Amino acid sequence: MANTLSYNQLEYTGKVQPQAGERDGSGRLLYPYLPNEELIEAVNLAIYLERPLLLKGEPGCGKTQLARAVAYELNLPFEAWYIKSTSRAKDGLYNYDAVSRLRDAQLAATGRIIKDEDIPRISDATTYVQWGPLGRAFGNQQRTVVLIDEIDKADIDFPNDLLLELDEQRFIVEETGQEVQAKAAPIVFITSNDEKDLPDAFLRRCLFHYVEFPNPQRLIEIVNSHFPASPQTLVDKAVVRFLRLRDEMGKDKGEAGKKVSTSELIDWFRVLRRYPQDEVLAQLDGKLPYAGVLLKSWDDHIRYLKQNRGRE
Repeated sequence: MANTLSYNQLEYTGKVQPQAGERDGSGRLLYPYLPNEELIEAVNLAIYLERPLLLKGEPGCGKTQLARAVAYELNLPFEAWYIKSTSRAKDGLYNYDAVSRLRDAQLAATGRIIKDEDIPRISDATTYVQWGPLGRAFGNQQRTVVLIDEIDKADIDFPNDLLLELDEQRFIVEETGQEVQAKAAPIVFITSNDEKDLPDAFLRRCLFHYVEFPNPQRLIEIVNSHFPASPQTLVDKAVVRFLRLRDEMGKDKGEAGKKVSTSELIDWFRVLRRYPQDEVLAQLDGKLPYAGVLLKSWDDHIRYLKQNRGRE
């Protein structure tokens, strides 16, 4: 996993994968990620041009996992910023602890508790700056992989509030007047589920890639990479059964509807492999086993029962 490439030579191949059971520095379990050639090319263009890569695609298709996979292969620091409806652009840069500063100033004014050696520290406004994911990435001496996940969850003005930071890779700490310039350009991945349109000014600063749903052979490879000891017969049959369900959901809902995803296939197969192979293979020929792992709403269950009445 060690990366010996210089700043301008970083290249993602998609071939360096974690070992079974391997965890990152925070204890998070790492999983293989199998990108296609088009996605690998998009990643490397973003690295070379120092532009954010905006990723769209069906929920559960692996947009979020890509950033971790790139950080793993290139052996770079990783920062994640998970966007909520209440998120502000400033949150990813820094937060200023004005409450602590006021408390310390009041204690210093009374001459109590605060030690003489603490006076320079509490007199310095930068003491109370707490860096966010993008702020920490700007401060790193080496390039940092930054994930901005589900940017379309935030207010419509949120993307525009990041234009300066993403374009010129700098920002101002308003409370102190400090200008922070990135020491090394971060490698930024931004995901969107198309819940709302993003502003044109923001889109112009990004590269774009749509993460396609994997074809049947790639799905088999993905399952094998997550569960390498599984019988191939079971893998093949589970993927066929999964794709049949997905096709049925597509016919009923249309292309815009929510269909079962790659992440749900992985969860479903994890359940299937808990049971004897003969038992599971027999179930796959009949009623969909453990349907609750794949069908996430009552409407989906009703549609499934109507479509398969008399078949199983």
